[in-house]
Amino acid sequence: MKDRFYSQILKLVVPIVIQNLLSAAVNSADVVMLNYVGQSSISAVSLAANYASVLFMVFYGLGTGATLLSAQYWGKKDLQAIRVVEGIALRFSVLITLVFSGFAAFAPELMMRLFTPDVELIQIGAGYLRVMSVTYLCWSIIEIYLAILRSIGKVTVSMVLNILAFSLNILLNAVFIFGLFGAPKLGATGVAIATAISRIVELLGCIFVSMALSKDLKLNLAYMFIRNKALLKDFIHLSLPALGNDISWSVAFSMYSVILGHLGTDAVAANSLVIVVRNFGTVLCFGTASAGGILLGNVMGEGDMERAKEYASKLMKLTVITGAIGGVLILIATPFVMHFASLSETAMHYLKYMLLINTYYVMGAAVNTTLIAGVFRAGGDTRFGLICDTIDMWCYAVPLGFIAAFVFKLPVLWVYFLLCTDEFVKWPWVIKRYRSGKWLKNITREDLFAQAEK
Repeated sequence: MKDRFYSQILKLVVPIVIQNLLSAAVNSADVVMLNYVGQSSISAVSLAANYASVLFMVFYGLGTGATLLSAQYWGKKDLQAIRVVEGIALRFSVLITLVFSGFAAFAPELMMRLFTPDVELIQIGAGYLRVMSVTYLCWSIIEIYLAILRSIGKVTVSMVLNILAFSLNILLNAVFIFGLFGAPKLGATGVAIATAISRIVELLGCIFVSMALSKDLKLNLAYMFIRNKALLKDFIHLSLPALGNDISWSVAFSMYSVILGHLGTDAVAANSLVIVVRNFGTVLCFGTASAGGILLGNVMGEGDMERAKEYASKLMKLTVITGAIGGVLILIATPFVMHFASLSETAMHYLKYMLLINTYYVMGAAVNTTLIAGVFRAGGDTRFGLICDTIDMWCYAVPLGFIAAFVFKLPVLWVYFLLCTDEFVKWPWVIKRYRSGKWLKNITREDLFAQAEK
């Protein structure tokens, strides 16, 4: 049993971690290359990217609903149910993204003003957002299809597509930022163009995989029009709390950038580099959480709750180990980042201590992500995360940050430190929920399509 768990989790973790590393590498490449353009470009792209972070959480929430249903139905080998789930997730994803893309294309200045009053940052960020409007639409389809593929264990296909897109993105970043091969030097806008082209290529790759390689599931927009009231009800019941959870958390986390954005460009620039390093530090623990959620969903779909409980216990031990590794990686990376960063003296001071704060912060994030977004969601327990994160972020962390920054006017590093207590405040409730075992559920239905026909 032990060997089976670790062999299964390894097959899922490795491709997911590689994808997360590549994603972090692209973000890192953006920041490193923009570092040679100027601090304003780094800051503007960092602030504008908060919208992509929110949108990613939308995709993640919808993908979570699709994944947890698909993973359990894959345990039952019910492909038709998975096709319906894919169509439902695509409907929500495309419609929500159309709204985001509309604002990014036609009102980008307004979107930037929410984060900063700096005219230069608004102008740079607006140009970035206009181009990104195209990227968002492609992304809305890609993320859902890849989530479905991962839920049935096809993580390697997803990894290959991400390698293609991310490698192209880094190459094109260099071309458009530095004006290589006769291309114009476009700075921050060049980053957006590179991202848009790479996403279009990735979407074409998904279509190719669907047509030529995937025998089980297609990327078929016709699935959006399949009607099944029972599955729609289950998807809404499970996915919307997860979606609400992720949006609530990501918008609240974006408020951290709003707070820092009003404390000066030095704080914003330092935080931009910190986010990149933290992303590298968390790839292993977050990959373990994602893989664990898929594996637990498959097992619960088979109806083996005792094995699911045992797997969850082993997953938690892995999470603590990977969280510790993440903190050590950030600590090791700190002197290298400090050596190569090209920021003002004040920003460099902020950067050093923000990185040190994150050496322990990743452990809090690792445990909570594994339990809330991995273990609990695998059994369909999505409401707890919504309630827990909303209270933690909106009743504790965000108000605390605003009060610290604008009422007591504490130094930037004290404000940042207080914001980074959010993950540890919710530990007692999250761990108590885990020990209760209320998340152990088989959420599949019997005779699903026979019911739909009646």
